[in-house]
Amino acid sequence: MGKTKEQKQEMLADLKQSLSESQLTLVIDYQGLSVAEITDLRRRLIPTGSVCTVAKNTLMGIAVKEDSNWQPMEQLLAGSNAFLFLKDDIGGAIKAYQDFQKATKKTEFKGGVMEGRLLNQDQVKAIADLPSKEELLAQVAGALNSVATKLAVGLNAVPTQLATGINEVPASVSRLIQAISDKEQQGDTA
Repeated sequence: MGKTKEQKQEMLADLKQSLSESQLTLVIDYQGLSVAEITDLRRRLIPTGSVCTVAKNTLMGIAVKEDSNWQPMEQLLAGSNAFLFLKDDIGGAIKAYQDFQKATKKTEFKGGVMEGRLLNQDQVKAIADLPSKEELLAQVAGALNSVATKLAVGLNAVPTQLATGINEVPASVSRLIQAISDKEQQGDTA
């Protein structure tokens, strides 16, 4: 039994919504996966804020046709496809898919699309290897903390050196007076 025109319009709207919220979309061949395995993949993606959708290629083709960011996906629309819409934690979602792929050995990665570019498996893997947002924030915070620490040490050294210099002034004056006195005594004896 086919879908009604209204159901297809609703599915198309859902696909467009998912695309608009995604930073990266992966296309995988899901042929041979059971319902339980697809459900497992979807569960693995939930913590990353990503979703897996199975849709007809014709519907996805209509959804991407109007948006230049997603048009390269048209090249991947053949066979039985599932679409992974990666939204927030891209690296985590890619790793979740890779773990699923290793466990099932049933899916085939076809490609990905990001910012109007078609990505191959190596490019997607490189994206997965990038540090997460939290790791980058921690690195920036560490760098800022390091700068603040160096500044505090430097500012703390100024009063210490100033105090040392001020303490040295009376001793220098005393040595100067002693040297003048010694010179005068030498001049008197000569």
